[in-house]
Amino acid sequence: MHDVLIIGSGLGGLECGALLAQRGLKVLVLESSHQPGGCMQSFRRGGQHYDTGLHYVGGLAPGQALHKAFGQLGLLDLPWQRMDEDFDHVIIGGRHFAFHQGYDAFVESLAKDFPHQREALKSYVQRLQNIIASDMEVCAYDYLRQTFSDDLLLNVVSAAAMKTELRRDTLPLFNFAHTCSSYIESSWRLRGDGNLLVNRLISIISEADGEVRTNSKVVHLTEEDGRITKATCADGSSYEAGYFISDIHPAMLCQLLEECPSVRKAFRRRMTAAENTCGMFTVQLCIKPDALRYFAHNVFVYDKPNVWTMTEENEPVKGVMISSRVPEDGSDVLRQIDLLTPMPWYECEEWTDTKVGHRGDDYKAFCQRKAKQCIELAEQYTPDLHDMVEQCYTSTPLTYRDYLGTPEGGAFGMRKDCRMPMLSFHSVNTPLPNLLLTGQSIILPGIEGVTMTAFETCNKIIKFNI
Repeated sequence: MHDVLIIGSGLGGLECGALLAQRGLKVLVLESSHQPGGCMQSFRRGGQHYDTGLHYVGGLAPGQALHKAFGQLGLLDLPWQRMDEDFDHVIIGGRHFAFHQGYDAFVESLAKDFPHQREALKSYVQRLQNIIASDMEVCAYDYLRQTFSDDLLLNVVSAAAMKTELRRDTLPLFNFAHTCSSYIESSWRLRGDGNLLVNRLISIISEADGEVRTNSKVVHLTEEDGRITKATCADGSSYEAGYFISDIHPAMLCQLLEECPSVRKAFRRRMTAAENTCGMFTVQLCIKPDALRYFAHNVFVYDKPNVWTMTEENEPVKGVMISSRVPEDGSDVLRQIDLLTPMPWYECEEWTDTKVGHRGDDYKAFCQRKAKQCIELAEQYTPDLHDMVEQCYTSTPLTYRDYLGTPEGGAFGMRKDCRMPMLSFHSVNTPLPNLLLTGQSIILPGIEGVTMTAFETCNKIIKFNI
């Protein structure tokens, strides 16, 4: 008998496991895949480790958004490296802009190019520092239109928010502001792959006599007297616990609850009918030795000021994020670059019924064409990048769906809608008092959002001060 059973070992599940194990609870984490970590895991290709979703983290300095949380989790002493003061570069229509760490410096860096918008920039960063719950009902795009009279600046301040789904009609200011604010406080990369973070959380659970089991797919949850009592896996094994936490997509959780009478149709409908965010197309490049120096900042390149509409248009690629990997040998020789661009599900729908490694030549040609477009756009910042590439690997929303079990390969969980916040923002509670939710579909996506949600989930079991 376990105190807490966690379904899924993504960042939220492992953080919940670590927090509760540290408080003396007996924790079991069940992961359906052969590798734990979800979007935080890394994989090996051609002798190099590549990250799935970890590129940079915001707000790790003392007094900032994630510092206390990561301190409680035991993650602060990982080899975090602070990025350049101009941590994000933006290229739009051939013009180059830079975001500086620190709210005042952020304003000054952009006011040099937009002096007539200085007061608007001050108002903007003030809003970022004072996000409130009612911002869930405010349309981010409408707020930006009201704040900035210069359309180019509106696109510039939005450019780095490619870390969430930029939809003009639905994205709440609450999500947009959280996505941007902590990175302006301070921005960091991990020297090493995402498995450093994953393995640290697993070691915390293990050292407290908890366990993380892979290849353990939960297929059924049993309800007795209005509470979940048991989780049954595909291999027939079953486990009892006092509390259950789901770190899988809520629609997939509903499949496990089909025989639970306390889960009403309204709850199932709300979770299964919710729209998912778009996915990402990722190009992971191994760079030839000594071909390129490491740069400790990200670059966001757009062919024109179309940051909020690029996913509404078809090929070619309209915008790309360039993220470089910190050299682990202490040198300044860059060996890895990730290129990312949003990718709606409809672009890969024709291969819906295929699996990894069996999608056919048309799919390979599609990925090669899209990778070429990403590289060409990235060459606005790194000329002749294609000549520096030693190996190239790609992934689409189909890849995320098959490896991570994410419906439609959504990169940011279920879509939040400012027009109906009560339906799209979810509580960590469920109709069953001992079944809780966590993960990026619940409140906010991203490392900060998932971490804050993990604390909210665990607070339902043991009180944490954060």
